[in-house]
Amino acid sequence: MSAGELTVLQFTPSPTSLSAKVHPLVIFNICDCFVRRPDQAERVIGTLLGSVLPDGTVDIRNSYAVPHNESLDQVALDIDYHHNMLASHQKVNPKEVIVGWFSTGFGVSGGSALIHEFYSREATNPVHLTVDTGFTNGDATIKGFVSVNLSLGDHQLASQFQEIPLDLRMVEAERIGFDVLKKTAVDKLPNDLEGMEDSMKKLLALIDDVYKYVDDVVEGRLAPDNNIGRFISDTVASIPKLSSSAFEKLVNDSIQDQLVLLYLSSITRTQLSLAEKLNTAAQIL
Repeated sequence: MSAGELTVLQFTPSPTSLSAKVHPLVIFNICDCFVRRPDQAERVIGTLLGSVLPDGTVDIRNSYAVPHNESLDQVALDIDYHHNMLASHQKVNPKEVIVGWFSTGFGVSGGSALIHEFYSREATNPVHLTVDTGFTNGDATIKGFVSVNLSLGDHQLASQFQEIPLDLRMVEAERIGFDVLKKTAVDKLPNDLEGMEDSMKKLLALIDDVYKYVDDVVEGRLAPDNNIGRFISDTVASIPKLSSSAFEKLVNDSIQDQLVLLYLSSITRTQLSLAEKLNTAAQIL
């Protein structure tokens, strides 16, 4: 057999630029679904919703669990429930489409290929997101995969999951909650003041880094970077100019508004409690 007649075993690669952005709401929702799962269920699977950005990045913004039963050689999904949930979500946000599916556990499992085959009919090149709710490595490991075809000549033999880059985008308040969620055990959830204190500490650390960088550039220890300089300039220019008295008044007004809300909520709870007791007494009499 000549070299030109050799049959080559090859992978059909996914787009090299494919990556995914995951919003923290998706992770929190997956963890909540895992906590509320049926007692006999070992893991939770569900649908990922979002959109594909112009650069090819998959933007994952929402999710919902799908009831299922699985054994060693088969997986049964509640297709009607999946389609009903999709229709309900798209009534609220029609721009969100199916971009993949998720499962809890460390990496892919034996039934993942069967589930991925179903979602491949629902979306083009779906993303498989895994969330390690069992803290196998002491952390809530989050990974993303796509399916890569293994072919022999013109015949497709099997598929393989290939990991893709994940970008977990979150604001500081969401990061505090996620950091707490990643720990295997916590004494208690931080309150508002503790969360604000943690945010202020991180902000001060970042400001110290900026000060150090500027001093190093001014004293010639580092080469100047125009992009960083413009970014720092834009950041400083975006800070509103407030006097100390105006800033103090703004903070005090905000605190007073929150105290009023707490007072009104306390009155509402008291009235509901009294109404419930009066209704109970009336039924007894």
